[in-house]
Amino acid sequence: METNSNQNSDNVKSKLLDLFDEVLQHDGFGEIRVEMKILKRHQKEVILHCGKQYRFVIDSPDTAGIKI
Repeated sequence: METNSNQNSDNVKSKLLDLFDEVLQHDGFGEIRVEMKILKRHQKEVILHCGKQYRFVIDSPDTAGIKI
């Protein structure tokens, strides 16, 4: 299990794309799973599951300007 704390979302996206390329090049079955948990202090924990776990803690994006 690898842990990276206080990273920005670009690092998470880059790792996810790297894992996608690895699974795509693999000859057999592959699976990628993304899990997000809300933490205190406006942060989120992002866990990428692909054989092993890659954990990132990122600041939550500012949602004040987003309307749902």
